Amino acid sequence: MDPLPSGTLHGRRALVAGGSRGIGLAIANALAQAGASVSICARGTEALDQAASRLRIHGAGIHTHRCDLAEADAPAGWVEAAALALGGVDIVVNNASALAHGTDDDAWRAGFEVDLMAAVRCNRAALPYLRDSQHPAILNIASINALRPTPRATAYSTAKAALTYYTVTLAAELAPARIRVNALAPGSIEFPGGLWAARAIEDPALYSRVRDSIPFGGFGAPGDVAAAALFLCSDQARWITGQVLAVDGGQMLAG
Repeated sequence: MDPLPSGTLHGRRALVAGGSRGIGLAIANALAQAGASVSICARGTEALDQAASRLRIHGAGIHTHRCDLAEADAPAGWVEAAALALGGVDIVVNNASALAHGTDDDAWRAGFEVDLMAAVRCNRAALPYLRDSQHPAILNIASINALRPTPRATAYSTAKAALTYYTVTLAAELAPARIRVNALAPGSIEFPGGLWAARAIEDPALYSRVRDSIPFGGFGAPGDVAAAALFLCSDQARWITGQVLAVDGGQMLAG
């Protein structure tokens, strides 16, 4: 069953950063299925092409753009190209992440540039278009790591915490213009090629411990996050802004 009726976002123009796989692709797919035209960006051409083929089955306009959002000029370049291709911008979903799980300066720098500053730069470039939209919405993809201590991923968690603070602050700034700004905080989500699929091979003890600790009985799927994203990007959430919604199967309840 579709999370919202078909055609819910007909005529909307949506941008999904990091939309070639995993959570980003699931969100792009949900938006396209709901009738939106969608632009996705990622670093890999092959992954973008494969994602575009999947998204086009819904009949919506699909645009792809290869770039590295860690580069300061890349977000604005993508937004401008997407706005030209789609005829404007109504929705921006910032899903790109460096997944910086190291402890050295490079990990901290990557988290700052991709998880935080790429979102800042994308939103800044999109604002002129959002101000002209009748249904403007920004959705930042954070993490439950931003909401609780997670010693295994300090740099990543800190970047996501900054993203959540940025989300609520930007929401307050843009509220007079009725531009909604929210965030999702996914818990542990498993998909082929993702972090937890790798952990199952590299560190099966950690994989099993985390999986078994989730009250709902296992890892979430990208579609679980996409359903929440679709709601927050739709008019059904027209009176919701400045919120950070955990999508975690009760994972935070387990400590």
